[in-house]
Amino acid sequence: MNSAGMRPLADVRVLGIEQYGAGPFGSMFLADLGAEVIKIEDPSVGGDVGRYVPPFAEGEDSLFFESFNRNKRSLSLDLSTTSGMKVFEDLVRVGDAVYSNLRGDVPEKMGLKYESLKHLNPAIVCCSLSGFGMTGPRSTEPGYDYILQGLTGWMSITGDPDGPPTKSGLSLVDYSGGLVAAVSLLTGLHAARRDGVGGDCDISLYDTAVSMLTYVATWNLNGGFKPVRTRNSAHPSIVPFQAFLASDGWIVVG
Repeated sequence: MNSAGMRPLADVRVLGIEQYGAGPFGSMFLADLGAEVIKIEDPSVGGDVGRYVPPFAEGEDSLFFESFNRNKRSLSLDLSTTSGMKVFEDLVRVGDAVYSNLRGDVPEKMGLKYESLKHLNPAIVCCSLSGFGMTGPRSTEPGYDYILQGLTGWMSITGDPDGPPTKSGLSLVDYSGGLVAAVSLLTGLHAARRDGVGGDCDISLYDTAVSMLTYVATWNLNGGFKPVRTRNSAHPSIVPFQAFLASDGWIVVG
C-alpha cells in the first residue's frame, strides 16, 4: 500500500468474462492488488462452472470457486441478450479492461475485442486468454491444462523413466497462463493510460506452456539435448539434486 492506504490497483476496474481456473486465477491477483474485478456470470448456465466442482460444493458455491475468486464482485448477466449487452456496454464505458478466458474464436463473435468496443471507450484494454489464441488454425479448438501439458512436452519430462508420461499434480499451465494474462493486461493498461488508446492482448495457454520449457527447449534447439524423464525427480544436470528414499520416508537433497 502507499502512504494513503490505497492498494496499487485501486483505480482499476476489470470486467471479467471468465470461469473455472485459468482466467479467474489471473484476475484474482489483480483483485488482491486492489482492482475492482466485476466477474460477469451467465445465468443461463448457472454462472461459473467452478461453483459446482466437487467434493466441497454446496448450492451455488464450492471451495474450488472460492480458491480462484477472492476479492471479486459477481454480476449475473446474459451477454447473448440485447438488454444484457446494453448493461455490459455501460460498464465498458466506465471500465479499464475486458478480460476473458473463452475459446479463441469466441471474443470476436461476442463483440469483446477492441474493434467492437472502442467506440464506447477508446482506452479500453481487451485481454483474451484462450487455449490456442484468437488467430491461427487451432483458434476454434478448446484448450485444457491436461491436454496442453501433453501437447507441449511437459508430460514427456515428468515422472520416472519406467513409468508413463505424467502431468503435474497441479494445473500449472492454467496458472501460468493466468499470470501471463494478468501481466499482459497491466502492460496494455499502462500503454492505454500513457497514449489514450487501448487494444487487444492475445494470450494462449499453448504459447505460455511452450515458453515455460525455458532452458530445456534452449538446450534441445541449440545443443541437441534430448529431454528424458529422470528417476526420483532428479535434475537433468545438477548432482545431487533429487528425491532419495530413506529408512523413514523420502527426503529431497539439493
